[in-house]
Formats: sequence, C-alpha cells, structure tokens
Amino acid sequence: MSHKIGLACIIDDDSMYVNLVKKIIEAKNLCKNLMVFKNGKEALNYFEAILTNLDKKSIPEIIFLDLNMPVMDGWEFLENFIGIKNKFRKIITLYIVSSSINPVDEERAKKINSVKDYLIKPITIEDLETIFLDQNV
Repeated sequence: MSHKIGLACIIDDDSMYVNLVKKIIEAKNLCKNLMVFKNGKEALNYFEAILTNLDKKSIPEIIFLDLNMPVMDGWEFLENFIGIKNKFRKIITLYIVSSSINPVDEERAKKINSVKDYLIKPITIEDLETIFLDQNV
C-alpha cells in the first residue's frame, strides 16, 4: 500500500510505545512523515508557531494523543488545541490513545467533537491500518 497521508503526529511521553508505533507505521508504509512530541506543551508550542506560516505540509492529518503526560497532559492540550484547530484550514483527525481504561476518561473524550475515537493501549497493527485507510477514503 502506498501512503496517502503526508504527516502524522504522536504526542506521548512513553518512548517504548512511540518507537513501536513508529516501526509499524514505517513497516506498513502508512504515511510519509511522522512527528513526535513528548508532552502537550511541546506540541502546542509547535502548532501555535506554525499558525503564522500555514504551510499545509507542516500540519499533520492525524494526531495520536496520550492523556497522561508530564508538563501538559492530553486534556490540557485538547483544551488549547480546540481553540486554534480551525485556523489551520485543514482537516486534522485526532485520536486519543491512552492506557487509561477508566470509563470516565472515555466518556469525556467522546463528548469532544474534535476527538474521532478513544483507543486503549497497546494499539494494534490492525487499528493503525484501519485509521490510516479511513483517512484515505
């Protein structure tokens, strides 16, 4: 399969998880480029910085967001990101990928229009393939 997704983004502090997902995405050729941020603040700083220069190639089509991270967690990132998301004039699909099996977290996430789905770690090869294929439809 040739990739049609130009850029995907992982916001997660778990380096083992990030490395696993990166290897799957590369092995399955699911997208051209992948960016990684260790916390919500790093990611938010990036998105705020590119608002001044809206190069569509620097805006990810998919974001995989963890909830539990240091500095700025996923919920804080979401609150801030929702406020600027529409300024990008590009569809950005956001998935929460968390180790939290707390139904309260899942319900909270599903009430946020910007969140496409809530996935529980570990994410599978099949999950990733489905997500990337859905983007291409």
